[in-house]
Amino acid sequence: MLLKILIPVAVIVLGFLAVVAMQPADYRVTRTATIAAPAAAVFAQVNDFHNWQAWSPWEKMDPAMKRTYEGAPAGRGAIYAWVGNKEVGEGRMTVTESRPNELIRIKLEFVKPFRATNVAEFSFEPRGDQTAVTWTMTGEKNFLTKAIHLFMNIDRMVGGSFETGLAQMKALVEGVRR
Repeated sequence: MLLKILIPVAVIVLGFLAVVAMQPADYRVTRTATIAAPAAAVFAQVNDFHNWQAWSPWEKMDPAMKRTYEGAPAGRGAIYAWVGNKEVGEGRMTVTESRPNELIRIKLEFVKPFRATNVAEFSFEPRGDQTAVTWTMTGEKNFLTKAIHLFMNIDRMVGGSFETGLAQMKALVEGVRR
């Protein structure tokens, strides 16, 4: 009798493990917004971490968040670290590449609520008197992360925050220009 129970349970567990193992090893979340401003104005909002308080969606989740800035004041070598509530956690961002009005690449290191290292990129594409800004985050998934992603859609979770941040950046930059 016990064998009749254990065999199906083992098959289910092995099947689940196989499904998890076959999941993609990485993920990518991307959102784009068009802002009625030159690329330089939009680029400046991202290139200087001091500006992020005005538009980053995570800043509003914890107004008491502790922030520190190190390295360069802006651009390559600028570092921003934070410690916040359970919604924002703890981590650090370092600008690893900054090409004026074109691209900003950031090493994104999460400490809490989980450890992870990702890459965030912002690209800026002039379109007449507007700029299309694209915010992308990529990362690798270990076995546990693959299992979690079966039940939680990271694109929807993080993508929604990207949309909010881009909308707030748009309102800020377009408001400044008026």
